[in-house]
Amino acid sequence: MSNSREVVLEVKNLKKYFDINKNAVLKAVDDVSFKIHEGETLGLVGESGCGKTTCGRTAIGLYNKTEGQVFYRGKDVHTITGKDKRNFKKDVQMIFQDPYASLNPRMTVADIIAEGIDIHGLAKNKKERTEKIYHYLQLVGLNKEHASRFVHEFSGGQRQRIGIARALAVEPKFLVLDEPISALDVSIQAQIVNLLIKLQKEFGLTYLFVAHDLSMVKHISDRVAVMYLGTMVELTTSEELYDKPMHPYTQALLSAIPIPDPKVELEREKNKIKLEGDVPSPINPAPGCRFKGRCKYAMEICGKECPTLKEIEPNHFVACHKFNK
Repeated sequence: MSNSREVVLEVKNLKKYFDINKNAVLKAVDDVSFKIHEGETLGLVGESGCGKTTCGRTAIGLYNKTEGQVFYRGKDVHTITGKDKRNFKKDVQMIFQDPYASLNPRMTVADIIAEGIDIHGLAKNKKERTEKIYHYLQLVGLNKEHASRFVHEFSGGQRQRIGIARALAVEPKFLVLDEPISALDVSIQAQIVNLLIKLQKEFGLTYLFVAHDLSMVKHISDRVAVMYLGTMVELTTSEELYDKPMHPYTQALLSAIPIPDPKVELEREKNKIKLEGDVPSPINPAPGCRFKGRCKYAMEICGKECPTLKEIEPNHFVACHKFNK
């Protein structure tokens, strides 16, 4: 991915903390920085609870930030007002993880898709409104007969297609895909990912793809950022991450991906990296590297200083003291 393309979203030292009680702070996102260029897909991966969804939501202003800045095409997401904010809400859409919870069961599919069209005045009259509803249904692999139905009449994969149609209906430029396939059957997941890839090419969309399934992330992402307990530990191109993972956590994640070949899988089982210890709590985390308790390379400095993301090789950023010698 060429970095000569315009930066669509820039996240600088973003922090999102939640106060649990008087003495406890949950550091869901802690000093995370990255850029997403026009037309690319950045995959944001990590275990459940690592802060990736919170990061995505805070980056587009669904959550208020604690510290740091987020710029969408040069404008601060958390301070924009008036017309700029209206344009931002039209330009940036989110596709949610759970297609069962993110669609209103009392509304017909037509009204769900048309909600954004109505809010932003994208149809001149009722006829154009209906045409747009049918157009977006067909775009995601459904048909106009589905428009008058209610959400409960559809399967999980169809519901996610409705969610995608709803997001596309306001003609967005940037989509945050919050684990859009994790609630679906494996047989349907590839269909939805292929649909997202097709739509990206057709409309020149830019994606932030939040997921925990590394094999699917490789299929859709140009670059991949790996998060661990609120911090970013590695960021590079998709190919580089899979061919040459540098951070011990990334190496462990990749070694856990199953291969559908019993002989190869048996051989890999011998070299599989098994992480020791439990994932520490993000509430009042101890100083130093968050991964130190599970890392076989841990040194004295790892317990004192949190490593910063540094460019170890061209376009390959790693946050690990092992590379700071």
